[in-house]
Amino acid sequence: MENNRNYFIAIALSVLIVLAWQFFYMNPRLDAQRKAEQAAKLQQQTQQAQTTQTPAAGGAVTGAPPANGQTAPTPVNRDQALAETPRVTIDTPALVGSINLEGARLDDLRLKEYRETVDKSSPIITLFSPANTKDGYFTELGYVGNDATGTVPGPSTIWKLASGDKLTDKTPVTLSYTNEKGLTFTRTISLDDRYMFTITDKVANAGQAPVSLSNYGRVTRYNKPLTPSTYVLHEGFLGVFGAHSGISESKYAAVEKENVRNEQATGGWLGITDKYWAAAMVPPQTVPFDSNFSHFTDGQARFQADFKNTPVTIAPGQSTEIKTLVFAGAKEVPVINGYERTYSIPLFNRLIDWGWFWFLTQPMFQLMDFFFRFFGNFGVAILCTTIFVKALFFPLASKQYASMANMKRMQPKMEELKAKFGDDRMGLQQATMQLYKEEKINPIAGCWPVLLQIPIFFSLYKVIYITIEMRHAPFFGWIQDLSAPDPTSIVNLFGLLPFTAPAVLHLGVWPLIMGVTMFLQMRMNPTPPDPTQAMIFNWMPLVFMFMLSSFPAGLVIYWAWNNTLSVIQQSIIMKRHGVKVELFDNLKGLFKRKPAPSK
Repeated sequence: MENNRNYFIAIALSVLIVLAWQFFYMNPRLDAQRKAEQAAKLQQQTQQAQTTQTPAAGGAVTGAPPANGQTAPTPVNRDQALAETPRVTIDTPALVGSINLEGARLDDLRLKEYRETVDKSSPIITLFSPANTKDGYFTELGYVGNDATGTVPGPSTIWKLASGDKLTDKTPVTLSYTNEKGLTFTRTISLDDRYMFTITDKVANAGQAPVSLSNYGRVTRYNKPLTPSTYVLHEGFLGVFGAHSGISESKYAAVEKENVRNEQATGGWLGITDKYWAAAMVPPQTVPFDSNFSHFTDGQARFQADFKNTPVTIAPGQSTEIKTLVFAGAKEVPVINGYERTYSIPLFNRLIDWGWFWFLTQPMFQLMDFFFRFFGNFGVAILCTTIFVKALFFPLASKQYASMANMKRMQPKMEELKAKFGDDRMGLQQATMQLYKEEKINPIAGCWPVLLQIPIFFSLYKVIYITIEMRHAPFFGWIQDLSAPDPTSIVNLFGLLPFTAPAVLHLGVWPLIMGVTMFLQMRMNPTPPDPTQAMIFNWMPLVFMFMLSSFPAGLVIYWAWNNTLSVIQQSIIMKRHGVKVELFDNLKGLFKRKPAPSK
């Protein structure tokens, strides 16, 4: 009766874990994914956008001027919004879009090399969209003036195209604006072959009195990512405030509750990041600036990261030059690292969320990237990296399994001591310690190697999850996107039956393989004598199969391969120490008929 009760408790706990995981994690992810797919289809069909108000440029803290305050007369879609204002075309190997001459905004950017799905005919990724669309997302630079300066460039300023007819990676464009006080603003915009804009403003004072003005910048977006990420990845606001400060991060939810005013800093950067894409501004590194992470609810609700430099004074007949960098694109590791070195941007590589163990995660990526460049397949790179890590930790694993082998060898003597001392716990403990001393066994030797390996394996997990290099990267067979879950399902016989499996029952081939390898790895050790522990021991692979069914296929492949290598490694080490491998006996024991309990 006691065994039956333990049996049902173990089953109930396992089922509860699976259902909780499904309800709190997998279902929200799948719902968000469906919403994202629907949004993409609606966008392709030129969905009519909601009426929206152009956002303020920074609020009271930055002192940036408000927008023109006009609302669109009728809802517009993206194509209509682009046609409403004069524009300069952008066309480089990585980006395509246009500059809005109203406000000199970067509000039309698409990424040539990345598509919404693995289908080669699907639309390319849209990063920036105009302010009068439902999914407005843009970057803008302007000025804060006063009565002496007159009207300075802001959201509603119409700039004149002074030179250049198209912004490419080889040909910059120059815009100009002259106000009623004799201030001439000349803006030169250049762009490299990836994602970095260099915006150089020259401000000349042809008036009769000195003027003082500040420049500002902002990244504004109306929407949050449709597909939420797990706790291991930051999405939202981030920046570095001060050349020697650390990274500062704020989630969307936190900023919705309370705006963040950052300390004044000299040197650094700020912006908004998604899992794979980001928009960031790098103010002049020698001028102090104030900055904010904000959420506005007037008009169209929006999120905004903004900065404002301390004022600069320009004497009559003099000019000054202000250079600002704007990153807008994919978070490719070599590109981001290159910008950090080239422009001396502090901690710009942390635009990619390497996590707490960044000092391990970044080298892990370099290793995986090396194998990827050699074999041309990111899935193979995952397998090779796992082998390398296993080889690196082989001495530690050898000590771990050797300790386990010695403990197994001592099991008969341990049983004798238990029979000898009975309920005398103190005597049993002393005798056990003496046995360890005589046999030169350290009972905790098998634990610390595992603890040392945990940061390494978490770093590998992090690399697989966050890097854009794995997005839409194929493996072999049916795995055409290592960043997406295994698309097959056992419920419809892996596509043979004409229906879609319910999300709660979705279980692909690779999660099944992972479950089998986990089951075999656990069978390498003796079954726990306690019935409840044994039942949990038996059900754990099944629980993990369902838990990992919604994980990216690359992570599941890594886990299955790591389990397989662990089984092989443990078998070799235990044989070297003369200890019997329990795997086959444990498997046979599963199919043996259990003797009937004696009455």
